[in-house]
Amino acid sequence: MRQRSLTALVLAAVLATTTGCTVERHWGGNTNTGGSGKAKVGLVTKTDTNPYFVALRDSARATAQANGADFSALAGQFDGDNDGQVRAIENLVQQGANTILITPSSSTGVLKAIKDARDAGILVIALDTATEPPDAVDATFATDNFAAGQQQGAYVKAALGGTPPKLLMVDGTAGSSVDTQRHGGFLKGIGLTDGSPEIKGHTAANGDQSLAQQGMENLLQRTTDINAVYSMNEPMGRGANAALKARGLTGRIVMGSIDGGCEGVQNVKDGLYAATVMQFPKKMAEQGVLAAVEYAKTGKKPTGFVNTGSAVITDKPMPGVESHDTAWGLQNCWGGAK
Repeated sequence: MRQRSLTALVLAAVLATTTGCTVERHWGGNTNTGGSGKAKVGLVTKTDTNPYFVALRDSARATAQANGADFSALAGQFDGDNDGQVRAIENLVQQGANTILITPSSSTGVLKAIKDARDAGILVIALDTATEPPDAVDATFATDNFAAGQQQGAYVKAALGGTPPKLLMVDGTAGSSVDTQRHGGFLKGIGLTDGSPEIKGHTAANGDQSLAQQGMENLLQRTTDINAVYSMNEPMGRGANAALKARGLTGRIVMGSIDGGCEGVQNVKDGLYAATVMQFPKKMAEQGVLAAVEYAKTGKKPTGFVNTGSAVITDKPMPGVESHDTAWGLQNCWGGAK
């Protein structure tokens, strides 16, 4: 038996180092279903370097330790490493997890691996990003990304003060659920549709600051007659700002973003963009682990979508838009010293 356990551990380690996953910790043993008493929580994030997912992982680990749960964290090598996430799920099943928390890189690409895990009696909770269909997992703890986009759009509309928008849009990864929801929410908040003539151009930057700067530079070669910019996340907001600054346009542009990282809140304070919408990855992770602990004790599973909230952060509040200032934001942000 000891030899078999040792072999399983070695196999898990080999799988992790050869399948594009990073591993924080392993445990041994067969899969335990709900009601067994001991929570064994596995977390699979999109990457292990993005500060957002680092904050989520650290919160999950701390909550697991505080509640006597075993914890193992794995990640894809890059945002979009769907195969790496599939193998990470398979790895956690082999290790004996009874709950798997996942931030799926693809809302559809991990569905078979998730089904196999659930068929084995494992509770699967999506964090941050919903699967398609949503009931492919037991529950989802995440930001309502449509609502977050709508908050950004409502702020930009209010900040324009009745002036019709002349808008450039910096989107994320085409086809991803988060990108689609934030984009659609923003348009609803600002009062436009994808076919509106007020939209003067858009670029997809896959969440990357450099790509956002390049994309914005290309858009500005076509027109500089703009007064508003949508950015899907804060790194892309920084990239867009760099391109606008090089053209001397920042003083006349209202730009919003979404994330709520400490660097992003500082960006708002420093005037790189007017507002950001903060989300709360630490809350997602904490609630996910607590659900795992409850499942291990009683077999009770969470269900449906749990909105972990979002908040507009700005030092230029607008009538009709609920917001907090950057002092509050820096006390509640993630991913850096406060």
